[in-house]
Amino acid sequence: MADDDISRSHIRSALGSVPYDGFLVYLMGPYKSFNLEYVLGDAERDDVDVAELPGPLRRLFRNSDRIDEAQATLRRVQGQLRADPGLNAFLAVDVGVDTADVDAATQSVAFARESNVSVFVVPRLGHNFGVGEEAGMVLERLADTHRERMVFLHDADVTSEMIRAANARWDLRVDTYENEAELVKRVRVFSADVMNRELHGDLDGLD
Repeated sequence: MADDDISRSHIRSALGSVPYDGFLVYLMGPYKSFNLEYVLGDAERDDVDVAELPGPLRRLFRNSDRIDEAQATLRRVQGQLRADPGLNAFLAVDVGVDTADVDAATQSVAFARESNVSVFVVPRLGHNFGVGEEAGMVLERLADTHRERMVFLHDADVTSEMIRAANARWDLRVDTYENEAELVKRVRVFSADVMNRELHGDLDGLD
């Protein structure tokens, strides 16, 4: 499979049914950029000498429980969006594209390209574990055509050059959230705005 084989219909076929099946909301977070199984290959986690790993990977291994927590947060947000108002929210892993066929970063570009809304979520983890780099790649490829469909939401305690660049370089909508409930609310409001603009012609639909 190539990245241009990742279509809206392909994504939708991998997801369950919701009231707004045709409105895809791609949730991107720090769990995706550094995948432990991808890093390990055929090795076992216990065989890895953490002290010899590069800085970002060393922090990943030492804080993998927090990566699990970040993914759990995204799953809860996804579930709430799918339940109310019924948006077709998804994570990259839901679509089931093998990284041996299409690498993770290229998948992210393809998913964002085909989604009505793309949300970059940066929780307070002490290190964003590569989500900034992944977001940067997506923005470099799609900011000109999809900027108005993208939002960068970060925990109020998190600051980074990537967040500042998203606003200054790409004029991307950037906002903060204090807790998970506020995060869900901000995604709902942003998505409703995009949906309304599609319906009334200010923003072309993707289908």
